[in-house]
Amino acid sequence: MRFEITVDIDAPIETVWGHLVDVERWPQMTESITRVERLDDGPFGKGSKARVHQPKLPAAVWTVTDFDPGRAFTWESRSAGVVTTGAHILTESAGTVSARLTLDQKGPAAPLIGLLYGRLTRRYVTMEAEGLKTISTPQT
Repeated sequence: MRFEITVDIDAPIETVWGHLVDVERWPQMTESITRVERLDDGPFGKGSKARVHQPKLPAAVWTVTDFDPGRAFTWESRSAGVVTTGAHILTESAGTVSARLTLDQKGPAAPLIGLLYGRLTRRYVTMEAEGLKTISTPQT
């Protein structure tokens, strides 16, 4: 199962990236996340871990598996029968940043998880992308 959304953001890529990697503040940008706890010290990067709490879902520990500073990071969460991978990719063109968020679920339980939580997951990924856009765009 795969979910993907891209939003265009009229803000410097550094601003968008700053909000994207400040995972503990994600609850301020979206109602799809109630709390994020970093489980390690130091700068956010490859190997970083965070416990993410979301309404209607069990808390999940996410581990950063790939990190391209200023551009992208991928992290994954494992639970019984499913591996969930989330990617956050920024590209810049003519002063606009495209933020692409993807969520992939694989494993023997993925079809059941998709059936039970697919609509909710799609809504949450959309809320997170829109929240990133809102928090990154200068208010006038």
